[in-house]
Amino acid sequence: MHPGEALELPEISLPIGATTSEVRVSVTRYELAEEQVKVEETQRVLGIIPNFYISYDHHALPLSTKQKFELAWKSNVDPVTFAASGVIAGVEQARNSYGGYGQGAQGYAKRYGASYADGFIGNMIGGAILPSLLKQDPRYFYKGTGSTRSRIVYALANAVVCKGDNGHWQADYSGILGSLAAGGISNLYYPASNRDGARLTFENTALGIAGSGVANLLQEFLIRKLTPTPRSIRSADLLPGRPGT
Repeated sequence: MHPGEALELPEISLPIGATTSEVRVSVTRYELAEEQVKVEETQRVLGIIPNFYISYDHHALPLSTKQKFELAWKSNVDPVTFAASGVIAGVEQARNSYGGYGQGAQGYAKRYGASYADGFIGNMIGGAILPSLLKQDPRYFYKGTGSTRSRIVYALANAVVCKGDNGHWQADYSGILGSLAAGGISNLYYPASNRDGARLTFENTALGIAGSGVANLLQEFLIRKLTPTPRSIRSADLLPGRPGT
């Protein structure tokens, strides 16, 4: 343009191409399993008695070795666990069970220690050490559906079978061998007069398996109703690669 000239141009606009963006939020399998365990650690029968080893999500992710040990430890140091050992020791003292411990405060302390040790050792070996080595899940997976007969069979079968970390059902070597190991170790601290070697250990293991079957039946038909729990975090909700919030 020359000095003094004026030029009026039409309005110029640049179109912006339409774009979309998507934010995908996902968590690792370990993080999801960790959240599921945190839900299980809030489960208490009547809001009091620990009910940590039950999964109400039938497709919950397997636990890592660390998570198995943390769950066993939390169960062992729960105040209700200590209180239960005290009650058992009191009943044994009143009945003069394991008379080699004697009576009085000293006898009660020995019975208390033995009762707590039984649970602690059994839980650590059968709920953490062996499940980690054998890659098995120590939890009971609530069925909750199907006919009454199928649920009874499922509950009783879970006394001798468990879910592997690979998601397949297999013999519960962890629980059975854990009971045997705990029974054998208990011979180190029970009175000599109450030790009966291998026979008693196998008998107690058999009784433990039967007790597990009964406990599973209670879990399947009664305890679920008495255990308030927040909504489970399902594996399908936040698997890696799926949109989340």
